[in-house]
Amino acid sequence: MEIGIDSFAATSALLGGEHPVSDSDRMAFLLDEIEAADRAGLDVFGIGEHHRRDYLDSAPPVILAAAAARTKTIRLTSAVSVLSAADPVRVFQEFATLDLISRGRAEMVVGRGSSVEAYPLFGYDLKDYDALFAEKLDLLLKVRENAQVDWSGRFRAPLRGQGIYPRPQQASLPIWLGVGGTPQSFVRAGTLGLPLMIAIIGGEIARFRPLVDLYRQAGAQAGHATDTLKVGIHAMGFVADTTREAQDRFFPGWQQMFTKIGRERGWPPATRAQFDQLVAPNGAFLVGDPETVAAKILRADRDIGGIDRLTFQMSSAAHDQDAMLRSIELLGREVRTRVNADPDHVSAKG
Repeated sequence: MEIGIDSFAATSALLGGEHPVSDSDRMAFLLDEIEAADRAGLDVFGIGEHHRRDYLDSAPPVILAAAAARTKTIRLTSAVSVLSAADPVRVFQEFATLDLISRGRAEMVVGRGSSVEAYPLFGYDLKDYDALFAEKLDLLLKVRENAQVDWSGRFRAPLRGQGIYPRPQQASLPIWLGVGGTPQSFVRAGTLGLPLMIAIIGGEIARFRPLVDLYRQAGAQAGHATDTLKVGIHAMGFVADTTREAQDRFFPGWQQMFTKIGRERGWPPATRAQFDQLVAPNGAFLVGDPETVAAKILRADRDIGGIDRLTFQMSSAAHDQDAMLRSIELLGREVRTRVNADPDHVSAKG
């Protein structure tokens, strides 16, 4: 199982904490985190995409390119690129350039986006939410396979064989499909034979098993090889030397972040009782000491029927940079090692 981290580059103002930092310092800290993840042996680091005041990740390829210059082996990906509100040709060019800078370590996770501020910002209508994504994903996949493309659609000017450059170092730039809980999205990923990245921010990981089975069935029916139908999980998580320390460091930022998000969506304030349920053995949050977190990952692996990639959303604790760096070290050197050494690890058996 590949294990890594995703970040939304949340600002100090969103996370709170006793010692606020400037946006420039927060970005510098984020690059330090990616470099630390590379040193710790983690497999992947992803940068999300938002277009709002509380986040600094409106241009993920720029952040990832800076990280590429400071890292050696870790794979660098979006988490996710809001493809519906972007030009697929430009997105491909940006990540192909990143692939060259990183010498073949670039990937993309593409999706419709759970935050919708990008649509009006770039002149799109939310009523076209799914149609935009379906059309633009089609174009992105064609551009990935061919330097010259003939294509036409509703939302973009047609292509008549123009060259699309640069081409990446990798023969085929990896593209994962980011999904929430919509069955149609799982079927689409399986039908296209794309690896799947599931965003899980609450509840229980096991409840996604029927949807993962649907993905695998759709992929098999479309004739895709089993080993191409990869399953990834994006989950809230944090590691510290003790479980109590991990929970206490993660909770304040999570509460502040989700209370603010909830206020915009009509949800009640986030509470400690909710958090305690989420970090319980059956909960979706991977928060604890290395042994506890590794055990929860292995349980999730069994519940899902095999996880190929698991990325931690750790931004809630980013107000404490020392704790973040320690968590990254423990995740790479202890949690990842424990998981991949376990003889009952489902994904390791194929």
